[in-house]
Amino acid sequence: MSALEPFGARLRRAMDERGPLCVGIDPHASLLADWGLGDDIAGLERFSRTVVEALADRVAVLKPQSAFFERFGSRGVAVLEKSVEEARAAGALVVMDAKRGDIGSTMAAYAETFLRKDAPLFSDALTVSPYLGYGSLKPAVELARESGAGLFVLALTSNPEGGEVQHAVRADGRNVGATMLGHLAAENAGETPLGSFGAVVGATLGDLSSYDLDINGPLLAPGIGAQGATAADLAGVFGPAVRNVLPNVSRGVLRHGPDVVALRESAERFAEEIRAALAAV
Repeated sequence: MSALEPFGARLRRAMDERGPLCVGIDPHASLLADWGLGDDIAGLERFSRTVVEALADRVAVLKPQSAFFERFGSRGVAVLEKSVEEARAAGALVVMDAKRGDIGSTMAAYAETFLRKDAPLFSDALTVSPYLGYGSLKPAVELARESGAGLFVLALTSNPEGGEVQHAVRADGRNVGATMLGHLAAENAGETPLGSFGAVVGATLGDLSSYDLDINGPLLAPGIGAQGATAADLAGVFGPAVRNVLPNVSRGVLRHGPDVVALRESAERFAEEIRAALAAV
């Protein structure tokens, strides 16, 4: 099966045409309850189907959180497979938020699960953890290139605990987060219009001017909405690299369900606010 056009090129076009917005599909128990759904397979299926129906034909990216499906076992994974298939068929790019990270043949198996073109869970991109060493991601990098998929590597995350690893200073004076950004810049060198290997960088982190965020790749930025960041904050956090930021909103949109119209209106508001904020830079 032939490879897709590289993820970076497809993402750039989707953000330009549909707006720079990624919406999470996060069916955790409290959201299911808020929607009047049971914390069971029926509730999971209804939730996921509704989000895909409401948004997959209009937002650039949908990002299912794999853990919230996996907790239901094989039936939950079946719902995830269907959600990915239907979201991609409707035109959304799918970033699988699985944060996989391992070594050798195990990392290769994770890559095949999500990045092999004919895999049931094939996604346009996958979140991965590099904290067994960036080189441990090589099987995922290679398969992503082969398939036309992408990766989002945890670099500067918004959770407070992340700092003890990501801000640790190496012998060469650079901290670990900056090192990961450097690796990604190397992966994306020479790619146009955008590289396929992105970083996860929290929108709630404040001034990041001490980091070189211009990795010629996308920056997946959680934190808009319920976590407190706003579209107006993006330029101050990301500086010149803001043009490649893909803000992620989950609860800020999903809390408007199960009403399909309300979900669409919320996503459109966020997309317009982000587009306007970026246009003002």
